[in-house]
Amino acid sequence: MMDGESREADPVESLQAAASTLSRRRAQIDEIGFGEVRTLSEAYHDVAAILDRHEEKATDQDDFQGYVEFRDALSNRLEAVPADVRHGDAFIEANETLTTRVTSSLSSSDFERARDQLRPAREEAELLDSLEEAEESYRRARHALKDRESEVKSRIDRLERVKELGEADIDAPVHELRDLIESYNDAVEAAFEQFIREKSAREVLTWLETAESYPLAETPAPPERLCEFLETAAIGDESVATLVEYAGYSRSKLDHYVDDPKTFSAAVGTNKRFLETLDADPLTVSWPPAPASTLRWRTKELVAVVSRFADDDVVAHARKVHELTHGREYERLRDAAVAREELTEDQRDRLRRGAVSDELETLRDEYDRIVSCLDEHPPLDD
Repeated sequence: MMDGESREADPVESLQAAASTLSRRRAQIDEIGFGEVRTLSEAYHDVAAILDRHEEKATDQDDFQGYVEFRDALSNRLEAVPADVRHGDAFIEANETLTTRVTSSLSSSDFERARDQLRPAREEAELLDSLEEAEESYRRARHALKDRESEVKSRIDRLERVKELGEADIDAPVHELRDLIESYNDAVEAAFEQFIREKSAREVLTWLETAESYPLAETPAPPERLCEFLETAAIGDESVATLVEYAGYSRSKLDHYVDDPKTFSAAVGTNKRFLETLDADPLTVSWPPAPASTLRWRTKELVAVVSRFADDDVVAHARKVHELTHGREYERLRDAAVAREELTEDQRDRLRRGAVSDELETLRDEYDRIVSCLDEHPPLDD
């Protein structure tokens, strides 16, 4: 390491150091007794506060009242201090230093001397403050180590995924999958566009209601109010495109096209966005495709849903994709497709050089070290 450079703090070492400091602070207080330290701390801090609060007036030769108030405050607090308080002699000496009947004889140096006489009491009284600071440092260090644990675990998961993808046969003929899937997607998109264009809005909504029985097809649920309206309204015979157009008309213009503009606006106008965004997207198969077990069940439902509006040719495309999932080569080809899509050139290069495996080993060692440290140093009971 070059001169002037500082190594980033190791979160494990930071927690270990914080735990060691906390242990020492606890041991110091346990040796004395927590109750005694707390009594001493309360007495010292109260007396120190009185000195700070009253010093200016008590040393002002022209402010006798300020001096009296100081003496009363100090005497009252010292009378409440237990006789067996630790470093009781320090309180006595400080009190004697500040006892005078003549305001002019009390100076700032007297206060400094009193503070110095209280030093033994202050040092032990501050043990509680030191304990609180040590506890807070411990909490911060443990929190930082938990953050590092999550960060390392996330990195390990990502690298394991990269390594898993690296085991795929990247040169496998994935076009065998892609061609069939793209052919189906093109066919179902064209068929759906024709369906939306040529059939009535009522028929389209009825199809969507039926499709709800096939959740893996992932078609959108049609709004109940819209379905109820189109079921009986004459306007339901019009196409979806016509309804979308009418939904953009003003109330006065609607009077020329629908029987009940108010009801139309409430049922159709409020669902204009739903109607104009209807497309074949939910019916297509993504690329790379899902694992065989997932796609197999989904395409089975797609066949049932698509067959209700598309011709036999489109349904045949859907069946071919479904049959793909039963093939012995499907997972190998799918893994290759996923690897091609997800792996960057840099990741492939690092896989070839073994850098991914090396980093994984280093991170796993760090993770084990982190977990061991966290187990050894549990959260504080607040």
